[in-house]
Amino acid sequence: MVLENTELESTMDARGYLVIHPLDDVQEQKVETKHLGPMRMTPAVRVSLLALRGYLVLMMLLVLYHVLDLAGVLGKA
Repeated sequence: MVLENTELESTMDARGYLVIHPLDDVQEQKVETKHLGPMRMTPAVRVSLLALRGYLVLMMLLVLYHVLDLAGVLGKA
């Protein structure tokens, strides 16, 4: 249900705030990003991403070790 401007103003005056669901709101034009190309990374971003990659690989290795330990493949210690 889309309200006209006069209905919106009277509703806002009576209630104080007007909440419009995004599906009922007027669509806005989206930003075109096709012409931008890839972004350049600063050295700090590159180091942070490499640290995150190392952390994720380490966590995957720990999960693999735990699964193999639970399966009894590694033997009893």
